[in-house]
Amino acid sequence: MQKPSVSKSRKWLPAALPVMLCLCVLGSILMAAILSSNIFYSQLLFRSTTSVASVSRGQLILPHSLLNQIADLQSQVGVLLEQLHGASAESKALTTFADQLLHIATSLDKFAEALSDFYDSSSSGTNEVSSVDEDFSDPDESEINQGSDTHSFNSGELHNFTALKPNRLIGKKNFLGVEAISPTVGLLCANMASNVNRFMGYKIYRMCPDDWDIAQKLMISGCDPLPRRRCFSKTPPRYSKPLPINSSLWSQPADTNIMWSHYKCKDYSCLVSNGTIGKRGFFKCSNCFDLSKRGWEIPTNESTSAEFTIDEVLRLKPGEIRIGLDFSPTTGTFAALMKERNVTIASATLNLGAPFNEVIALRGLLPLYLSIGSRLPFFDNTLDIVHSTLFLDGWMGIDLLQFVLHDWDRVLRPKGLLWVDRFFCKRDELKMYLDEFSRLHYKMLLCRVVPKTDKLEDESFFSAVLEKPLRS
Repeated sequence: MQKPSVSKSRKWLPAALPVMLCLCVLGSILMAAILSSNIFYSQLLFRSTTSVASVSRGQLILPHSLLNQIADLQSQVGVLLEQLHGASAESKALTTFADQLLHIATSLDKFAEALSDFYDSSSSGTNEVSSVDEDFSDPDESEINQGSDTHSFNSGELHNFTALKPNRLIGKKNFLGVEAISPTVGLLCANMASNVNRFMGYKIYRMCPDDWDIAQKLMISGCDPLPRRRCFSKTPPRYSKPLPINSSLWSQPADTNIMWSHYKCKDYSCLVSNGTIGKRGFFKCSNCFDLSKRGWEIPTNESTSAEFTIDEVLRLKPGEIRIGLDFSPTTGTFAALMKERNVTIASATLNLGAPFNEVIALRGLLPLYLSIGSRLPFFDNTLDIVHSTLFLDGWMGIDLLQFVLHDWDRVLRPKGLLWVDRFFCKRDELKMYLDEFSRLHYKMLLCRVVPKTDKLEDESFFSAVLEKPLRS
């Protein structure tokens, strides 16, 4: 009894679909006309009176609302397109019709962008300004740590960034096979709306606020990747050219080449002085700014130290280790030692209270500014070695450790090396962590477990060099 009704509904859908789509597009065009007329009317009103600055400021949101509505229309048409492409051959005409509607929606997107440009240029004079002023106050720590109930952004520049960016020739696909580019923003940015708005509150084509510390807190809290910005980064006012590569690896960088505004130390001598321990703003690698300490070179006592030397590891794969990653709190010493052995290492770290990334770059090495929650920006099976020290510790939960290890596995080439250097944890937790490493089914080439004696707690160091297997 139900089959006739199902068949009627399927016959009804193709017949009614063009009408539905036409109504959607006509409604969108009508909405655009209404909003654009309001914008033009507001321009006339602005020209006729000087007391409507606050009104014109609030009207900046109108073009962005239009962009959002058009994006919704494009999404709806996309869903209908999927349904039509999966339908029978009888619906080919409707598919062509829906494709044309999608092109219309993209054209409307371009129209809304033009309206936005006109309105912003008329209301702001020479330079565009986002709807949130620069704010140099401290970020809201409670929002960063705990999230927020607010899921709406007020920054006009953030709306501009996230809007779909169609190709110059509407309806034509680019070399990537898409008709428009969708900018990416981290999922948890929505839970930190006020600080994202603060980050995106700047003057376009002017100097960016000195707010990298806010950006890093957002990254660490999951708002990663951050939105791009259209402003110029500040540079040290007395910047001097870097040292040549034959001397930069082991020379102390000049103070004038670092912006010290957000660090407790205000010069390099503070970072290495014994008198400033506990006051320097960083602790994870207490001696890493002392560039005279050349670790991983001197053989150690196997009964008391978990370290391997670089030469000891490279002898496992003579001539095969060429490129790799060091994911550690580091100023690039490991990468510098590897560079002297003709191995190129990218050093992934954050600025954990001190200018880690600046020092890596000033040494002539490659800094990779990356949070622990990010997918590595390398293609599969490409790196010869991944090294990590003073990073994978017992603070890390098993779920996070699994995601980190499997992403490192993804970028390592077959027979590549995973060098886990001085992983430490409670002695009774060591087996739990070792089991996670064993799940990778890597071949153990070197391994060492020693007591951690710098604290009274019952902890152990674990170091290993593991070889990634071939998988088919």
